[in-house]
Amino acid sequence: MQRIPSKTVERLIVYRRVLASRVEGRSGHVYSHELAGMARVSAVQVRRDLMEAGFSGSPSRGYEVDELLGRIDRILDAPDGMKAVLVGVGNIGRALLSFLAGRGLKIEVVAAFDNDAAKIDRVISGCRVYDMQTLPERSRALGVRIGVIAVPGPQAQAAADALVEAGVTGILNFAPVPLLVRAGVQVEQVDIMRALEKVAHFAKQEKAREV
Repeated sequence: MQRIPSKTVERLIVYRRVLASRVEGRSGHVYSHELAGMARVSAVQVRRDLMEAGFSGSPSRGYEVDELLGRIDRILDAPDGMKAVLVGVGNIGRALLSFLAGRGLKIEVVAAFDNDAAKIDRVISGCRVYDMQTLPERSRALGVRIGVIAVPGPQAQAAADALVEAGVTGILNFAPVPLLVRAGVQVEQVDIMRALEKVAHFAKQEKAREV
């Protein structure tokens, strides 16, 4: 399968989510303009994305929902699921474990790692915490491909290096610093403070216009 652009993948995730949550369920048909309205994009964008995914609909009936969801599932999900590890079991890390537990995702967090002796060997939201020093060996043994970093900024690069050494090829980074990784490793940055400050900036502008 050809590589699908990152932004298209993001929208496919949204399409799957809104289609699966429709009141009518997973059956029937949907037109591009209906899916566009649910996903808050244009109908042209929907058609381009689904063509990129190798899926076409009928001008008279639109897209068959079950087939479309099955196609998106095959693009987004590994057949046997994927294993992930969490690095850092502080406030954000514990919140992530609690949020992800029992959600039925095709991504399973199979281990967590931390340097704090008080957390090592504890089970938090169903996930056991291990010594950070064991991360490369244990992650390789578990067949992990995804790493989630939730450590303070100064520790983030070392955590990323350990994950890459373990064979991880996808990293979700909650630390407020950019990471340097080798080619072939996908990094997604989640900077909560940057997003909050951006929202605050535009809220301030709107307030100034009201005066």
